[in-house]
Amino acid sequence: MARRIAIIQGHPDPAGHHLLHALAGAYAEGATRARHEVRRVEVAKLEFPLLRTQEDFESNTVPPALAGPQDDMRWAKHWVFVFPLWHGTMPALLKGFLEHIFRPGFAMDYAKNAAGDRDVSRFPKRLLAGRSARIVVTMGMPVLLYRWYFGAYGIRSFERSMLRFAGIKPIRESLYGLAWPLLMRRKGLTGSRTCAGAASAVISSYWHRDQSTPPKRPKS
Repeated sequence: MARRIAIIQGHPDPAGHHLLHALAGAYAEGATRARHEVRRVEVAKLEFPLLRTQEDFESNTVPPALAGPQDDMRWAKHWVFVFPLWHGTMPALLKGFLEHIFRPGFAMDYAKNAAGDRDVSRFPKRLLAGRSARIVVTMGMPVLLYRWYFGAYGIRSFERSMLRFAGIKPIRESLYGLAWPLLMRRKGLTGSRTCAGAASAVISSYWHRDQSTPPKRPKS
């Protein structure tokens, strides 16, 4: 069954020659080949201000440059986030983009009391239930070090505070650390085109795994 997929490219460099661009292209190619519908969002090519106040966040109005990307994400049922790890988490540009996108009315709906005001004692309604996500991240450190020593705090926060909070599940991860450039050198691979070919062999099949339902955990 064909699915609607949005790929959010979160690398802040608009040049488009990084490994992450090859990974995003490989994923899109695999999904398109399987006759899924794919839309792509290039965050680095968007011009938008940062949110500075709670009033701005709750205004439900995104900047004009983000209206199209938000519509693409609303259209899609599966989201793929691609970004490099900077200082343990996503780049600031991607974080600023997501703060705009995940506004009330899109990601969640605040509960109201009898007077019509926000009821802070009740959990907001999750508006993105029924969607799934994959997070693809590259980093300079070994993945095991990031997971075990640092607790993968940047990715955990993204998953829990934004994606799951809005009802998105399942969420899958593909993390590439020092083992990735070592693999490139071992095979004598250089240049973005060659990296794109190698990336295709690794990631183009992920779309297939993302369509499967994860097994349910046994009840304790």
